[in-house]
Amino acid sequence: MSILRGRTALVTGSTQGIGLAIAQTMAAAGADVVLHGIDPDERGRGIAAELAATHGVRTAYLRADIARAAEAAGLVAAATQALAFPDLLVNNAGIQHTAPIESFPDDKWDAIVAVNLSACFHTMKAAVPGMRERGFGRIVNIASVHGLVASVNKAAYLAAKHGLVGLSKGVALETATDGITVNCICPGWTDTPLIQPQIDARAAAVGGDRAAGVRELLREKQPNLTLLPPARIGDVAVFLCGPAAAGITGIALPVDGGWTAQ
Repeated sequence: MSILRGRTALVTGSTQGIGLAIAQTMAAAGADVVLHGIDPDERGRGIAAELAATHGVRTAYLRADIARAAEAAGLVAAATQALAFPDLLVNNAGIQHTAPIESFPDDKWDAIVAVNLSACFHTMKAAVPGMRERGFGRIVNIASVHGLVASVNKAAYLAAKHGLVGLSKGVALETATDGITVNCICPGWTDTPLIQPQIDARAAAVGGDRAAGVRELLREKQPNLTLLPPARIGDVAVFLCGPAAAGITGIALPVDGGWTAQ
């Protein structure tokens, strides 16, 4: 069903993991898609071309280091030049590092806050004026259950994701009468490269069995004991950008296998 036909989506961090799954489901729903990443242009354009061939939509690829404020701020203009103004903006790009607060590296703090929070501020700041002019916009920010609850050794990630939830609520209120919605998706454990180091550590502790490592990791938090396929996050993003969600703004929606129900 092509519920996003005629729309153009900009999805940050979309050459792998959740971001790529969101780009794929957006394209499957009929949207033209501007992908973003830090991959070499040849690889990024190849992913974009495959997406276009599979779903019959227009695509483009932008390479940018959104830890740099100017590059994050310029993404909307670059997407407009490459394809069209992005009336669907999905801020997905994220990085992670775990360490106790007393040994958390300063450079990791700065990088995580820059990518996971500040870049979202810059892209939204750039997108909202054009969305207002058009009387339509959908912004979906990929937060985390860690935007709602805490875990140990994740100081920077927690600060960034809690900040993103608050930022999204504020922008939702600022744009509530402009035909724009702003929402967060808060995934639990999802099968992506971002959490692979944590899976590897748990697997090593149980003799190298990845499946056992996954169960050990999830047992602490996620009642369904199942890594979520990234495509499910894509499905939720499409819903929030579609007509059925026109009255939904300012929410932080857990997709977490029961994590935050506890």
